[in-house]
Amino acid sequence: MNVIERPSISRPNVSTVQGESGLLAVYNWAMPATEPLGTVLLVHGLGEHAGRYSEVAAYLHQWGFAVRAYDQQGHGKSEGARGDLLRPGSLQADLCRVIDHTRQQAPGAGLPLILLGHSLGGLVVARTLAERLRPVEAAVLSSPALGAFPNMVQKMLLASLPRVAPHLRVDNGLKTDFLSRDPDVVKAYRADALVHRRISTGLAAWIMENGEKTLGDAAQWQVPTLLLYAGQDKLVNAQASTDFARAAPPSVVQAQCFEAMYHEIFNDLYRAQVFTALKRWLLARFSVHPSA
Repeated sequence: MNVIERPSISRPNVSTVQGESGLLAVYNWAMPATEPLGTVLLVHGLGEHAGRYSEVAAYLHQWGFAVRAYDQQGHGKSEGARGDLLRPGSLQADLCRVIDHTRQQAPGAGLPLILLGHSLGGLVVARTLAERLRPVEAAVLSSPALGAFPNMVQKMLLASLPRVAPHLRVDNGLKTDFLSRDPDVVKAYRADALVHRRISTGLAAWIMENGEKTLGDAAQWQVPTLLLYAGQDKLVNAQASTDFARAAPPSVVQAQCFEAMYHEIFNDLYRAQVFTALKRWLLARFSVHPSA
């Protein structure tokens, strides 16, 4: 099967799961025609929502995986103040709730579970694994938010504001021109009514602190992980992903940097390269016919 051939994209069914800050919108895409190789649970990035991952879901479905996703608290169709988190640790707690729900639902029960997190979602996945909150069979980190680019003023503000005003929300400063090299992706992002530009001081501090923690945990990494990231990322610090890959056990973490790409590697003009790498890694671990 040629991964460059784009699959047909279907609309997911949306249900809800109780989260820490209200109901979480959970997306379920159509099941593969045969017994699934596993379930992939997608975790989106800051300011966006799971509905933007229908093409990723379509490829995973084509390769034989069941696919679920959810909008994190304060994002998309989920409840909660936009760009905020209820408390430190609540993003991991929400992911654990969705993992538990997935394990209990057919066909999730008994299937391998793979977490795929992008950007902020990649950090949420990484912390959940590093803290060993739930066992999973594998993980994929896409441009994870392991490092940022704060200036001196922002560092000073983050040193004090999260303690006194953790729910104060400001513009997230995301430079949309650097989301993707595909102008249609950028245009669609800007027009998306479910996308927002808010971030609380508490969430910003959580990202900074836990990115550093994750780098410190790299040498003890135990979950088979594929790390895919962009060399020209202007939204998160790509060097942090490089440092994580160098520190992690090579038998556990496989990394690939797409040097010319911007942040959203699954939405790049040449995203076929990314899907090829993802397909190869997943089928090598979960297919009875790895060469398919």
